Amino acid sequence: MRTTINLQDHLLMQAKQVALSENNTMGGVIEDALREFFARRNRTAGREKTKLPTYRGAGLQPGVDLNSTASLLDRMEDR
Repeated sequence: MRTTINLQDHLLMQAKQVALSENNTMGGVIEDALREFFARRNRTAGREKTKLPTYRGAGLQPGVDLNSTASLLDRMEDR
């Protein structure tokens, strides 16, 4: 089937480079990309969401920076 699509310039350039390097056509590159997208989507569609365990407690403690491993280790060692 023939169709027209609009692509961002950087995506078009990347697709052209891949087509040249793989001796493929632009249509072939786009078809391959769509096949991979739908295959990945189908693999994740049937998965159950992981439920993470939660624990009772006082919640986030004052003075603990979650972006700092050192502050988290210091707080854990205090207990």
